[in-house]
Amino acid sequence: MVNHKANIGVVITKFLVITTIFTTAIATPAWAGKGRGPGISPLSEEEVVELTFMREEEKLARDVYLEMHRLWYATNVFSRIATSEQRHMDTMKKMLDKYGLYDPALGAEEGEFENDLLQDKYYELITDGSASYVAGLLVGGFIEELDMIDIQEAIDVTEHLDLINAYLHLLEGSKNHLRAFVSALEAQGDTYVPVLISQEYFDAIMMGL
Repeated sequence: MVNHKANIGVVITKFLVITTIFTTAIATPAWAGKGRGPGISPLSEEEVVELTFMREEEKLARDVYLEMHRLWYATNVFSRIATSEQRHMDTMKKMLDKYGLYDPALGAEEGEFENDLLQDKYYELITDGSASYVAGLLVGGFIEELDMIDIQEAIDVTEHLDLINAYLHLLEGSKNHLRAFVSALEAQGDTYVPVLISQEYFDAIMMGL
């Protein structure tokens, strides 16, 4: 079963995750990528860190859901949301390409991550979600809560409208995914309790806001 309280540490360790990503990127010649297009203003270091992190975090969600679908294939909730997460990954890839930035997910196999902390989190979530179908749904809810927090942080550090629009698209997707997981849990007779976001925010999401 998912240990929600232990997983709260993920939010705290995100700083270490993104610092590692940025340090790796700086040391990698591919960081310069193919260069920004004409007329595109450069991103700040913080914007680069957030964008790069979101690309790989969306991959984390997709990969966990693909494995959950293989384990709990009686419903299509995991496969359907995994498909949506792939679109989210693609959106982040377009932004990386637009600004000529290094892509940590390029060429990575399913379940493979450049950052060690994300790699460890993948194994942890797979282990938790393998306990039962309900546990898998709880893992899904946790991932979407974490995504929403990280997406909002990415929005808060940028004034680039293209990035803001892309992040808002991801944010609405995460809300939809959380609703789907909550609905699936209720069909099993379980009640979802938010772990990372406030009860007030959770209730608003459930109301479609």
